[in-house]
Amino acid sequence: MSFFLASVSDPSPLQEFCVAVNDTKTTVFVNGKVCKDLKVATANDLFFSRLQVLGHTSNKLESMVTQANVAQIPELNTLGISLARVDYAPYGLNPPHTYPRATEILTVLEGTLYVGFVTSNPDNRLISKVLYKGDVFIFLEGLIHFQLNVRKTKAVAIAALSSQNLGVITIANAVFGSKPAISADVLTKAFQVDKKVVDYLQSQFWTDNHTN
Repeated sequence: MSFFLASVSDPSPLQEFCVAVNDTKTTVFVNGKVCKDLKVATANDLFFSRLQVLGHTSNKLESMVTQANVAQIPELNTLGISLARVDYAPYGLNPPHTYPRATEILTVLEGTLYVGFVTSNPDNRLISKVLYKGDVFIFLEGLIHFQLNVRKTKAVAIAALSSQNLGVITIANAVFGSKPAISADVLTKAFQVDKKVVDYLQSQFWTDNHTN
C-alpha cells in the first residue's frame, strides 16, 4: 500500500526580507519580483503613506480603489498580502470584477454599502448583504463581486487581500473594452443580444477605477 501526501499553498519566505527590485532589464523570472540586497533595504521599502488620502471619485463609476500592493510597498514581495482603500461618492459603484489570485476581506469605515458576489457555474448564486460602518464581508478568490454605495453620502472601506499582486479583472472592461476587440460574433451569441448592442457597448470608454 502506498500513500501520497500533497499540500498546496504559497511557499514561506526563506529570508526575513525580499524587497522587490523594479528592474525591467533583468532576464530572471520568478513568482514575484527579484530581491534587492538586504544590506541596502531601508524603512521606506516597508512604508506607504497614501491610504489616508481621499480617492478621486470624479469618474463614471464614482469610485476609486487605491492599492497598496507590491508595486507601492516593495517589501510585500513574497509575503502574499496587500491592502486597498476604496472610496465611493454618493451612489458610487465598484463594478463587478474579480481577483484571480486573492481572497478579499472588506471592512466598512464609513457609509453604507450593498455588496455581493456570484458563485461559480452551474448555480451562479448571488450572495449579497447591506453593510454598515464596522461591518466586515469576505469575497472569495476568483469570484465576481461588487460594492454599491446606497446612500447620498460618501463611503469608505479598507480591503485586505491574500496576494501581493492580486490581478484585477473588471468584467465590463475585459469583455467590451479589450484590445483588440472581441469579435461581435462571439459576444452577440454569448450575451444573446443584437450586434447593435455589442457595437454600442464596445464603443464606450470603460473606466478603470483601480490605481496602479
